[in-house]
Amino acid sequence: MKVIALLLSLSLLVITHEFGHFLFARLFKTRVRRFYLFFNWKFSILKAKKFNGKWHFLFFNATTPESWAEENLADEDKDNTLWGIGWIPLGGYCDIAGMIDETKDSTQMASEPQPWEYRSKKPWQRLCIISGGVLVNFLSALLIYTCIFAHWGKDELPLQNAKLGYDYHELLLAEGFQNGDIICAIDGTEMTDIAKTQHTLLLDNPKVVTVRRHMTVSDTTITGDTALGEPVVATVALRDTFFTVDIPMRYNLLDSINPRDTNLLFAIRSPFVIKEFSSGSHAKRAGMQIGDSVVSIDNQPMACHTEISQYLRDHANDSITIGVVRGGAFESLTVVPDANGRLGIFLESPLDLFESIHYDYNFFQALPVGISYGWNQLVTYASSLKILFTKDGYKGLGGFGTLGSLFPSEWDWYSFWSITALLALILAFMNIIPIPGLDGGHILFTLWEMVTRRQPSEKFLEVAQSIGMVLLFALLIIANGNDIINIFR
Repeated sequence: MKVIALLLSLSLLVITHEFGHFLFARLFKTRVRRFYLFFNWKFSILKAKKFNGKWHFLFFNATTPESWAEENLADEDKDNTLWGIGWIPLGGYCDIAGMIDETKDSTQMASEPQPWEYRSKKPWQRLCIISGGVLVNFLSALLIYTCIFAHWGKDELPLQNAKLGYDYHELLLAEGFQNGDIICAIDGTEMTDIAKTQHTLLLDNPKVVTVRRHMTVSDTTITGDTALGEPVVATVALRDTFFTVDIPMRYNLLDSINPRDTNLLFAIRSPFVIKEFSSGSHAKRAGMQIGDSVVSIDNQPMACHTEISQYLRDHANDSITIGVVRGGAFESLTVVPDANGRLGIFLESPLDLFESIHYDYNFFQALPVGISYGWNQLVTYASSLKILFTKDGYKGLGGFGTLGSLFPSEWDWYSFWSITALLALILAFMNIIPIPGLDGGHILFTLWEMVTRRQPSEKFLEVAQSIGMVLLFALLIIANGNDIINIFR
């Protein structure tokens, strides 16, 4: 299911990105020779082109017929685009006439520029054409977020409402944090949003973090008066209380943390409450029921899902006794976790267990919310790229395996559209980086021409394009190599 979700998401992103280029190219009467979803090295799954008044199709084709060639078509058909689907799902392309990119070699640029070619257009028109993909990806992300909020609404769990606190990364535990702490402020600024708190801790190199910490204290009451010779009776009562602790941060987390762990600085400690069972669930066979809340294992009190999950992993294939609260009553059940320490259950979300806030919107109310949310996501992603410039930052790069892992194992439309919107923002930002071979490289050269009124030579652009493609392939190899290494780890 993850593979299907990833392919569908990437297909949507590629089509919308390339359509942005196509839209502006056609707006300025520039020919688009080919429009492809996925790459078609050696052969295509599908080719389609309209000429002589009707559509023509080819399936699993390696060579396009001469009759489809531009020079052999009637004048009214020369502007028509060849549409295709390749077989290598690593992207796609929009072959714009007269534009130096990965679809052309130097011989194709040797002829005199034609009025319907990209290189014949004014600089501002070329800037619009090359920026179209980034623009459409960004706008499509904002539209998706808007539709998500209009359809599902928006749920927020304030930082302080996770009553069991949080589990912290070992680096934060070494700084003086304790599992169960709730962060109140960072460098004197109150924290209320979980994602923003993670971001601030990692990227802003804070000096002092203030946490709210649970503590059990004993109250001692003395009765009697020794002066009157009365016996002294001491009574002790335990009570729960909270106090605040300022934790000085000695290290810059960004320099110390593994780039693969940057989203794991802290996680919500929530009760282990069963939402539903998977097929062949060990827990269901043992008599557990939906709504059961696990409170102990082998007579050891446990209230947090992270502690319980770790215990289960440590006792894979062992017979254990699980204590649950069901309808206000305590029951004990014997169950055997599978070889991976799993019971075959899905847990209730912290949003359902703690006091969260839900907002409902119609489309027009959701529009500013979606725009604001999308912009904040983009800013957060852009600022997090500083991780790549740390000593082991390259280890944080991920390829298609990492992208696939973002999607849930079971199909969920909310997750699919949320992840697709995020990937659209990432694609837009990555493409605007001024590397030759990416849209950002073309934008840079076009802006240079607009400022200096001197157009870079075609030879220079060809060399720059080649260098850029080498860099991009190197990044692709590193990113997917990291995924392979982590599989074996």
